[in-house]
Amino acid sequence: MGLFETINTDIKNAMLAKEKEKLEALRSIKAAFMVAKTEKANSELTEEREIIIVQKLVKQRLDTAEVYKQNNRPELAEKEEAEAKIISVYLPKQLTEDEITTEVKAVIEQTNASSMKDMGKVMGITSKKLAGKADGKVISNIVKQLLS
Repeated sequence: MGLFETINTDIKNAMLAKEKEKLEALRSIKAAFMVAKTEKANSELTEEREIIIVQKLVKQRLDTAEVYKQNNRPELAEKEEAEAKIISVYLPKQLTEDEITTEVKAVIEQTNASSMKDMGKVMGITSKKLAGKADGKVISNIVKQLLS
């Protein structure tokens, strides 16, 4: 069962359990999936694309929560953080920095990268390889450390 079907099932369960916050977060995921499906003609929602969408939703919630905190609106920030937590359950397990470093070292060896000039090549391969499993900023920092 794909992520889209899982979300639909969880929406039904949240409705039956009357979990308002969870239901709202799940509906936002489903809405984003529906928009992605209808964006392009004959567009199929792949597992990678679903993960990217869910990551984007989590990041949006966390960024919005930060803005609310800066504007002294803690109750709204808490709501956004709670939604981000609910949505992040549907992401694959995130890799630790050590695991990311191991993967980046393997890509550097594979591509014979030796300097910062090769960063784009290393980032491209590593980002595709670790899509959904690691944050792009963390990958970028590790690549910079290893190539400089």
